[in-house]
Amino acid sequence: MDYDIKISTKSVNLYYGKFHALGDITFDIPARAITAIIGPSGCGKSTLLRLFNRMNDLIPGVTVEGEVYLNDVPIYDKDMDVVSLRQKIGMVFQKPNVFPMSIYENIVIGPKRHGIRGKRKLNEIVEHSLSQVALWDELKDILNKPGQGLAMGQQQRLCIARALAVEPEVLLMDESCSALDPQSTMKIEDLMQTLAEKYTIIIVTHNMEQAARVSDMSAFMMIDENKIGRLHEYSETSQMFINPKDKLTEDYITGRFG
Repeated sequence: MDYDIKISTKSVNLYYGKFHALGDITFDIPARAITAIIGPSGCGKSTLLRLFNRMNDLIPGVTVEGEVYLNDVPIYDKDMDVVSLRQKIGMVFQKPNVFPMSIYENIVIGPKRHGIRGKRKLNEIVEHSLSQVALWDELKDILNKPGQGLAMGQQQRLCIARALAVEPEVLLMDESCSALDPQSTMKIEDLMQTLAEKYTIIIVTHNMEQAARVSDMSAFMMIDENKIGRLHEYSETSQMFINPKDKLTEDYITGRFG
């Protein structure tokens, strides 16, 4: 497959204090595609995901070496506007983190922070964002009801809609289906594939079937003998799951460990 490159990492090392968490991560993430980060617990998957919107900056003692590029712009440059970066790279977490406010206010909180005030424009954003996640018809008559009153699967889609409301370029999803029932998971997976026509999506998942179903590319991470998280294999998902280059990758994918 031929893709444009959206995000690149070059020899990235990340430390929590003296602990070396990620080692020499170098790879290119394609635009308008789904990339799955897979690997056993503790190998640094979520740390790698948070690297892309500098969420690790919020943790005291974190040091990042190397380069991470978004559209060929180094995002760890001292002049980078992190607020602007996080507008471009949205994030959806493992459990729905719906804010304690109405469905409507959950959607418009981001656009308001970025200076949008007009009621008509905000209404358009709400309808468009909820339509993208197939929630508009379900929620259009109860927009003033609390978002936390929705079913779990609806809450997660609402969180995705909230992320989309600020018109990001990239969507990070950290095990976003792990707390959901199979039907809700299927809806989120269908949604991912639809959104990937416009957005770059990077997911962390422990579910190998999910990675095989939805992703275009897969990045398999492992810890080495020094407990450092490293990128062990990276390729198109179809290649990795049918003909992995490495036996360790094959053993993980087939459930022999992890």
